[in-house]
Amino acid sequence: MSLLISALITFLVVILVLYLVNLLPIDGRAKQIVRIIVIIIGIISLLRVLAVF
Repeated sequence: MSLLISALITFLVVILVLYLVNLLPIDGRAKQIVRIIVIIIGIISLLRVLAVF
């Protein structure tokens, strides 16, 4: 159960950060790069929570 909660919290944090990045008044290209970085970090975090790494 703890594993599921940790994965859900990680997923929600990634969604929140993506939403906040979308609100930033920066160039579209820079925003896209930041989104990709956040998604990669989120995937690595989820894999770490699921004990793949």
